[in-house]
Amino acid sequence: EQEQEQEQEQEQEQEQEEQEEHGTMGGGSDYTLAEYVWIDADGGTRCKTKVIPGKKGVKLADLPDWNFDGSSTGQAPGEDSEVIIKPERVYKDPFRGGHHVLVMTSCWTPKGEPIPS
Repeated sequence: EQEQEQEQEQEQEQEQEEQEEHGTMGGGSDYTLAEYVWIDADGGTRCKTKVIPGKKGVKLADLPDWNFDGSSTGQAPGEDSEVIIKPERVYKDPFRGGHHVLVMTSCWTPKGEPIPS
């Protein structure tokens, strides 16, 4: 009986590892988590996660520009607070593992002017 329980535990662990590696946890569909990272006005690190459906890994060319409210990070005034983050480099995510990625970004105004960070 104890041997059977150990086998079941090993099977569950192996299944979970496969799900994490292939990005199929919670529903079975393939996706990549892209963690967009940027530096805020105070030199701190900020990030947000974009789910890229239907992909097992991405390249820089696959990643779209994204945006956030810069008034919360000290990078834009409240009345015109949109900040565009543009992917610059992509690295394997050492925290999530598998095919998920960290995306280093630069910050821009909607008019295309770089925002110092």
